[in-house]
Amino acid sequence: MNGGAAALAVVQVVVMLVVSPLLVGLMRQTRARLEGRVGAGVLQPWRDLRKLAAKETLRASGTGWVSAAGPLVLVASGLLACALVPLVGAVPFVSVPDDLFVVVSVLLVGTVALALVGLDAGTAFGGMGSSRHMTIAALVEPTVLVAVYALSIPVGSSALSRIVLARIDDPASVASPVSLLALVALAIAVVAETGRLPVDNPSTHLELTMIHEAMVIESSGRDLGWLELGSWLRLGALLGLLGSLLVPWGVAQDAGVAAVLVGVVTLVLKLAVLGCVLAAAEVFVAKLRLFRVPELLAGSFVLAFLAVTASYLVVQAG
Repeated sequence: MNGGAAALAVVQVVVMLVVSPLLVGLMRQTRARLEGRVGAGVLQPWRDLRKLAAKETLRASGTGWVSAAGPLVLVASGLLACALVPLVGAVPFVSVPDDLFVVVSVLLVGTVALALVGLDAGTAFGGMGSSRHMTIAALVEPTVLVAVYALSIPVGSSALSRIVLARIDDPASVASPVSLLALVALAIAVVAETGRLPVDNPSTHLELTMIHEAMVIESSGRDLGWLELGSWLRLGALLGLLGSLLVPWGVAQDAGVAAVLVGVVTLVLKLAVLGCVLAAAEVFVAKLRLFRVPELLAGSFVLAFLAVTASYLVVQAG
C-alpha cells in the first residue's frame, strides 16, 4: 500500500502543479466575462510564472533569510498538502497518515511562512497584512478542524481518506444535515483561508483593504513567483478537499491506472466547477469591512459546532 500511496501522491502533486495555475486563470476569466471584460485568458497565470522566473530577485534592504526561505516553505507546504489530501485517490500512507490534524498543521506552516515574509521587510503595509492574515488564520483553522471532525465522528477516524471512502460507501451521508452544516462551514473557511471575496479581494492593491497583496508587496522575481504558486496550490488543495467531501464519487480507491485516470479527470472537473461557482459568486459580493470578517468566521464556526453536536446525536441514536 505504501508503494501505491506514494505513486498516487506523486500523481496528485504533478496534477496540482499543472492545474492550480489553470484554476486561477479560469476563475479570473470567468469573473472577467461576467463583468463584461475580455480577460487575459486561462493561461495567463502560467505566463506570469514564466515571466517572474526569468526576472532577478530583488529584496528590500534589511531583510534576512526569512524572505529567501519563506516562499520556498510556502510552496513546500502546498505541495505536501496536495500529496496528503485525497484529491485523485484515497489511498493513505502507513507512515505519514493523511490525518486531519496533520493536513491542517501543514497548511498552518505555510500560513506562518507567508506572514513572516510580510513582516521581514519591516514595512507598514507588510506588517498590516501579516497581522490581518494571522487574525483570520486564528479563526479559520479551528473551523476547518471542527467542520471535518464532524464528518469523522461516524467514521471513527480523522484520516481524510477514510472519511472520503466512508462517504462513497454511504451516499445518504452526503446529503445529511450534518454534512450540509459541516460543508457550508468548511466552504466559508476555505474562502477566508485562500483570500477570496468577501474576506479579501485578490485583485486589489488598495492599501486599506488588501491582505495577501500587502504581505507580498516587497517581493519580486522568483520570490514572488514562488509565493503566488504556493498560494495557488493551497487554493487548489482546499477546493479539491471540499470537492472530495461534497462529491466523493470518482475518487480512486486503489492505485490502479484506470482508477487513477478517472480520479484525475474527476478532480479537474470538480475544481473547474467549484472555481467557476466561486468566481461567479465574487462578482455579486462586496468585500466585507475588516471588523465584520470575524463575525462571518464566527458564524462558520457555529455551523461547524452544530454539525459536531448533530453528528454525536446521530451516532448515539444509532
